[in-house]
Amino acid sequence: MSMDRRFVLKGMALGSLAGLTLGGALPALGAAHGSPRSSAARPALVLVNQGAEQSAFVQGARATGAAVQVRQIGGDLTDLLSLQSQLGSGRKMRLIGLLDDASAALVVDMARSAGARVEWLGQHTARGGVTRHRLLNTASAEGCARQLGRQLHGCGAGFELTEERLGSAAPARQLSAAPRNQRHADQWAAGIGYLLGSLGAGRPTAAPLIAQAGAPLDGSFVSFSIET
Repeated sequence: MSMDRRFVLKGMALGSLAGLTLGGALPALGAAHGSPRSSAARPALVLVNQGAEQSAFVQGARATGAAVQVRQIGGDLTDLLSLQSQLGSGRKMRLIGLLDDASAALVVDMARSAGARVEWLGQHTARGGVTRHRLLNTASAEGCARQLGRQLHGCGAGFELTEERLGSAAPARQLSAAPRNQRHADQWAAGIGYLLGSLGAGRPTAAPLIAQAGAPLDGSFVSFSIET
């Protein structure tokens, strides 16, 4: 998916994600399930693509110290049916994830059907050592984009970042930096995993730097934080 086209976040936010409200106004999405700390304390289900159980995103989520359960989502319909059953069970859940576009669209649609709430959506592309991020968040994720930008700049990663606030008329925030080294090419994924795993916990610190293992991530991805 080209980042020059109308990115997937806008389509989701203005269309299907409007249904992620659970009987409240959009700005109240992140606060509707009680205090931020009680929400953050709830164990998170971390969704990643097949083969990504030890990915930078998962490492970042685990670095928060919170209890997380990792589930891989692949081409097997059984995975999605099991998740759909959980979402429809009525249990309170936190879902955070980093998936390919198609898998993420299915998960978000299932969450919408279950009456879930969204706190964060991100569209990410990684190409040639430079990453691009389009973020849509709510009040509960305030400051996360700036924290991510500061960390990426600090470790020398090249990036472009645009942040929009759901329900806000404020102009989009834009941050960018030229690449200075490739030692932490996947730090963006670790940073997002840490930020999403920390939502509501008031952690001001950045994710720990991770060791690059193998080829860096390449392609288009969607991150999300959803509560039922």
